Amino acid sequence: MLKITNISKTFNPGTINEKSAIQNLSLHLEPGDFATIIGSNGAGKSTLFNAICGDFLTDSGSIVLDGKDVTFLPQFKRAHEIGRLYQDPMRGSAPGMTILENLSLAGGKGGWLSRITKKDKEDFAKQLERLDIGLEARMSHPVGLLSGGQRQALTLLMATINPPKLLLLDEHTAALDPATAEKVLKLTNEIIQEHKITTLMITHNMHDALKLGNRTIMMDNGRIILDVRGEERANMSVEDLIRQFKEKAGKDLDNDRILLSE
Repeated sequence: MLKITNISKTFNPGTINEKSAIQNLSLHLEPGDFATIIGSNGAGKSTLFNAICGDFLTDSGSIVLDGKDVTFLPQFKRAHEIGRLYQDPMRGSAPGMTILENLSLAGGKGGWLSRITKKDKEDFAKQLERLDIGLEARMSHPVGLLSGGQRQALTLLMATINPPKLLLLDEHTAALDPATAEKVLKLTNEIIQEHKITTLMITHNMHDALKLGNRTIMMDNGRIILDVRGEERANMSVEDLIRQFKEKAGKDLDNDRILLSE
Protein backbone atom coordinates (compact mmCIF):
# COMPACT_ATOMS: atom_id res chain seq x y z
CA MET A 1 0.00 0.00 0.00
CA LEU A 2 2.81 2.42 0.90
CA LYS A 3 6.32 1.99 -0.45
CA ILE A 4 8.91 4.57 0.53
CA THR A 5 12.33 4.00 -1.00
CA ASN A 6 15.54 5.77 0.03
CA ILE A 7 14.07 9.21 0.71
CA SER A 8 16.23 11.98 2.14
CA LYS A 9 15.56 15.59 3.08
CA THR A 10 17.94 18.35 4.17
CA PHE A 11 16.54 21.73 5.15
CA ASN A 12 18.53 24.96 4.58
CA PRO A 13 21.39 23.19 2.79
CA GLY A 14 24.67 25.06 2.67
CA THR A 15 23.73 27.39 5.53
CA ILE A 16 24.52 27.55 9.23
CA ASN A 17 20.99 26.19 9.83
CA GLU A 18 21.47 23.11 7.66
CA LYS A 19 19.52 20.16 9.08
CA SER A 20 19.46 16.63 7.73
CA ALA A 21 15.94 15.62 8.73
CA ILE A 22 15.52 12.31 6.87
CA GLN A 23 18.41 10.10 5.83
CA ASN A 24 18.01 7.44 3.14
CA LEU A 25 14.80 6.14 4.73
CA SER A 26 12.85 3.19 3.33
CA LEU A 27 9.53 1.82 4.59
CA HIS A 28 7.02 -0.62 3.13
CA LEU A 29 3.48 -1.00 4.51
CA GLU A 30 1.22 -3.80 3.36
CA PRO A 31 -2.53 -3.11 2.99
CA GLY A 32 -4.09 -3.05 6.46
CA ASP A 33 -0.82 -2.62 8.32
CA PHE A 34 -1.12 -0.50 11.48
CA ALA A 35 2.36 0.62 12.51
CA THR A 36 3.15 2.72 15.56
CA ILE A 37 6.17 5.03 15.46
CA ILE A 38 8.21 6.14 18.46
CA GLY A 39 11.38 8.20 18.86
CA SER A 40 12.94 11.20 20.55
CA ASN A 41 12.19 14.80 19.62
CA GLY A 42 13.89 15.59 16.32
CA ALA A 43 13.99 11.94 15.26
CA GLY A 44 12.16 12.81 12.03
CA LYS A 45 8.73 11.34 12.80
CA SER A 46 6.57 14.33 11.83
CA THR A 47 8.98 15.18 9.01
CA LEU A 48 8.33 11.71 7.58
CA PHE A 49 4.58 12.41 7.70
CA ASN A 50 5.12 15.77 6.00
CA ALA A 51 7.08 14.06 3.24
CA ILE A 52 4.31 11.49 2.72
CA CYS A 53 1.65 14.23 2.62
CA GLY A 54 3.64 16.36 0.17
CA ASP A 55 4.29 19.33 2.46
CA PHE A 56 7.67 19.44 0.69
CA LEU A 57 9.45 17.45 -2.00
CA THR A 58 12.16 15.08 -0.87
CA ASP A 59 15.72 15.54 -2.13
CA SER A 60 15.90 11.96 -3.33
CA GLY A 61 14.03 8.67 -3.32
CA SER A 62 10.42 7.79 -4.14
CA ILE A 63 7.02 7.52 -2.44
CA VAL A 64 4.45 5.14 -3.93
CA LEU A 65 0.89 4.90 -2.57
CA ASP A 66 -1.32 2.02 -3.69
CA GLY A 67 0.85 1.47 -6.74
CA LYS A 68 0.87 5.14 -7.76
CA ASP A 69 4.06 7.19 -7.63
CA VAL A 70 3.17 10.35 -5.67
CA THR A 71 6.75 11.56 -5.18
CA PHE A 72 6.16 14.76 -7.13
CA LEU A 73 2.40 15.00 -6.68
CA PRO A 74 1.26 18.25 -4.98
CA GLN A 75 -0.13 18.13 -1.47
CA PHE A 76 -3.77 18.87 -2.37
CA LYS A 77 -3.87 15.87 -4.74
CA ARG A 78 -2.38 13.51 -2.16
CA ALA A 79 -4.96 14.73 0.37
CA HIS A 80 -7.70 12.88 -1.53
CA GLU A 81 -6.15 9.55 -0.48
CA ILE A 82 -4.42 10.41 2.81
CA GLY A 83 -6.15 11.25 6.09
CA ARG A 84 -4.17 13.00 8.84
CA LEU A 85 -4.78 13.98 12.45
CA TYR A 86 -2.48 16.35 14.28
CA GLN A 87 -1.54 16.77 17.93
CA ASP A 88 -3.44 20.07 18.04
CA PRO A 89 -7.21 19.40 18.32
CA MET A 90 -7.88 22.79 16.73
CA ARG A 91 -6.57 21.58 13.37
CA GLY A 92 -8.61 19.48 10.99
CA SER A 93 -12.02 21.14 11.35
CA ALA A 94 -13.58 24.52 10.60
CA PRO A 95 -14.52 26.29 13.87
CA GLY A 96 -17.01 28.69 12.29
CA MET A 97 -19.00 25.90 10.65
CA THR A 98 -21.44 23.63 12.44
CA ILE A 99 -20.77 19.99 13.26
CA LEU A 100 -23.19 19.03 10.50
CA GLU A 101 -21.48 21.27 7.95
CA ASN A 102 -18.04 19.92 8.88
CA LEU A 103 -19.22 16.34 8.45
CA SER A 104 -20.90 17.24 5.18
CA LEU A 105 -17.70 18.78 3.88
CA ALA A 106 -15.66 15.73 4.92
CA GLY A 107 -18.26 13.42 3.39
CA GLY A 108 -18.06 15.12 0.01
CA LYS A 109 -21.39 16.95 0.27
CA GLY A 110 -19.78 20.38 -0.05
CA GLY A 111 -20.57 21.56 3.47
CA TRP A 112 -23.69 23.48 2.40
CA LEU A 113 -26.94 22.86 4.22
CA SER A 114 -28.88 23.01 0.96
CA ARG A 115 -27.06 19.89 -0.24
CA ILE A 116 -27.52 17.89 2.97
CA THR A 117 -30.49 15.53 2.72
CA LYS A 118 -32.54 14.07 5.56
CA LYS A 119 -30.79 10.74 5.00
CA ASP A 120 -27.40 12.47 5.22
CA LYS A 121 -28.36 13.92 8.59
CA GLU A 122 -29.50 10.51 9.83
CA ASP A 123 -26.26 8.89 8.66
CA PHE A 124 -24.14 11.60 10.28
CA ALA A 125 -26.10 11.26 13.54
CA LYS A 126 -25.39 7.51 13.59
CA GLN A 127 -21.69 8.19 13.04
CA LEU A 128 -21.68 10.72 15.88
CA GLU A 129 -23.46 8.33 18.22
CA ARG A 130 -20.47 5.99 18.16
CA LEU A 131 -18.33 8.75 19.67
CA ASP A 132 -20.55 8.50 22.77
CA ILE A 133 -20.05 12.16 23.71
CA GLY A 134 -23.48 13.56 22.80
CA LEU A 135 -22.56 15.36 19.59
CA GLU A 136 -25.45 13.81 17.67
CA ALA A 137 -27.76 16.18 19.59
CA ARG A 138 -25.59 19.22 18.82
CA MET A 139 -25.19 19.01 15.04
CA SER A 140 -26.29 22.63 14.58
CA HIS A 141 -23.63 23.93 17.01
CA PRO A 142 -20.41 25.57 15.72
CA VAL A 143 -17.36 23.32 16.08
CA GLY A 144 -15.51 26.20 17.75
CA LEU A 145 -17.67 25.68 20.86
CA LEU A 146 -16.46 22.11 21.39
CA SER A 147 -13.80 21.04 23.87
CA GLY A 148 -10.45 19.82 22.60
CA GLY A 149 -11.37 16.18 23.12
CA GLN A 150 -14.74 16.55 21.40
CA ARG A 151 -13.12 18.31 18.48
CA GLN A 152 -10.39 15.68 18.10
CA ALA A 153 -12.98 12.89 18.15
CA LEU A 154 -14.97 14.74 15.48
CA THR A 155 -11.84 15.25 13.40
CA LEU A 156 -11.11 11.52 13.58
CA LEU A 157 -14.60 10.82 12.31
CA MET A 158 -14.18 13.38 9.53
CA ALA A 159 -10.83 11.90 8.45
CA THR A 160 -12.30 8.41 8.15
CA ILE A 161 -15.92 9.00 7.09
CA ASN A 162 -14.71 8.12 3.59
CA PRO A 163 -11.92 5.71 4.59
CA PRO A 164 -8.59 6.94 3.16
CA LYS A 165 -5.99 4.66 1.63
CA LEU A 166 -3.57 5.82 4.30
CA LEU A 167 -4.22 7.32 7.74
CA LEU A 168 -1.50 9.32 9.53
CA LEU A 169 -1.96 9.95 13.25
CA ASP A 170 0.56 12.50 14.55
CA GLU A 171 0.33 12.12 18.35
CA HIS A 172 -3.37 12.86 18.00
CA THR A 173 -4.15 12.19 21.68
CA ALA A 174 -1.11 13.95 23.22
CA ALA A 175 -2.95 17.20 24.00
CA LEU A 176 -5.95 15.50 25.61
CA ASP A 177 -6.56 14.61 29.25
CA PRO A 178 -5.92 10.90 30.04
CA ALA A 179 -9.58 9.84 30.14
CA THR A 180 -10.44 11.57 26.86
CA ALA A 181 -7.22 10.33 25.24
CA GLU A 182 -8.10 6.75 26.14
CA LYS A 183 -11.59 7.12 24.66
CA VAL A 184 -10.28 8.67 21.41
CA LEU A 185 -7.58 5.99 21.13
CA LYS A 186 -10.14 3.22 21.60
CA LEU A 187 -12.34 4.74 18.91
CA THR A 188 -9.32 5.14 16.65
CA ASN A 189 -8.48 1.45 16.93
CA GLU A 190 -12.10 0.43 16.30
CA ILE A 191 -12.37 2.53 13.12
CA ILE A 192 -9.01 1.33 11.78
CA GLN A 193 -9.92 -2.32 12.35
CA GLU A 194 -13.44 -1.90 10.98
CA HIS A 195 -12.29 -0.39 7.69
CA LYS A 196 -8.87 -2.12 7.59
CA ILE A 197 -7.18 1.24 7.02
CA THR A 198 -3.43 1.20 6.47
CA THR A 199 -2.17 3.40 9.30
CA LEU A 200 0.95 5.05 10.73
CA MET A 201 0.61 6.41 14.26
CA ILE A 202 3.23 8.51 16.06
CA THR A 203 3.03 8.10 19.82
CA HIS A 204 5.13 8.98 22.87
CA ASN A 205 3.55 6.18 24.89
CA MET A 206 5.70 3.04 24.71
CA HIS A 207 2.93 0.78 25.99
CA ASP A 208 0.63 1.98 23.19
CA ALA A 209 3.49 1.56 20.72
CA LEU A 210 3.65 -2.15 21.55
CA LYS A 211 -0.05 -2.77 22.19
CA LEU A 212 -1.71 -1.12 19.20
CA GLY A 213 -1.43 -2.27 15.61
CA ASN A 214 0.81 -5.01 14.25
CA ARG A 215 4.20 -3.25 13.92
CA THR A 216 6.37 -0.98 16.05
CA ILE A 217 8.88 1.32 14.38
CA MET A 218 11.59 3.31 16.19
CA MET A 219 13.23 6.34 14.60
CA ASP A 220 16.39 8.26 15.44
CA ASN A 221 18.20 11.02 13.60
CA GLY A 222 16.02 10.75 10.50
CA ARG A 223 16.41 6.97 10.20
CA ILE A 224 14.37 3.89 11.04
CA ILE A 225 16.53 1.95 13.48
CA LEU A 226 14.01 -0.70 14.53
CA ASP A 227 10.97 -2.30 12.90
CA VAL A 228 9.45 -5.20 14.85
CA ARG A 229 6.35 -7.29 14.28
CA GLY A 230 4.94 -10.75 14.80
CA GLU A 231 6.14 -12.97 17.62
CA GLU A 232 9.14 -10.78 18.36
CA ARG A 233 6.86 -7.81 19.00
CA ALA A 234 4.31 -9.84 20.95
CA ASN A 235 7.03 -10.94 23.38
CA MET A 236 8.66 -7.52 23.67
CA SER A 237 8.43 -5.39 26.80
CA VAL A 238 8.97 -1.65 27.18
CA GLU A 239 12.33 -2.43 28.79
CA ASP A 240 13.27 -4.52 25.73
CA LEU A 241 12.33 -1.61 23.48
CA ILE A 242 14.50 0.82 25.45
CA ARG A 243 17.41 -1.62 25.41
CA GLN A 244 17.14 -2.19 21.67
CA PHE A 245 17.02 1.55 21.07
CA LYS A 246 20.34 1.92 22.89
CA GLU A 247 21.87 -0.95 20.92
CA LYS A 248 20.72 0.37 17.53
CA ALA A 249 21.20 4.11 18.14
CA GLY A 250 24.34 3.83 20.25
CA LYS A 251 22.87 6.10 22.93
CA ASP A 252 20.24 6.19 25.64
CA LEU A 253 16.68 7.20 24.90
CA ASP A 254 16.52 10.69 26.39
CA ASN A 255 12.96 11.84 25.73
CA ASP A 256 11.27 12.59 29.07
CA ARG A 257 7.75 12.26 27.66
CA ILE A 258 8.50 8.79 26.38
CA LEU A 259 10.29 7.64 29.50
CA LEU A 260 7.57 9.02 31.79
CA SER A 261 4.98 6.97 29.88
CA GLU A 262 6.90 3.79 30.67
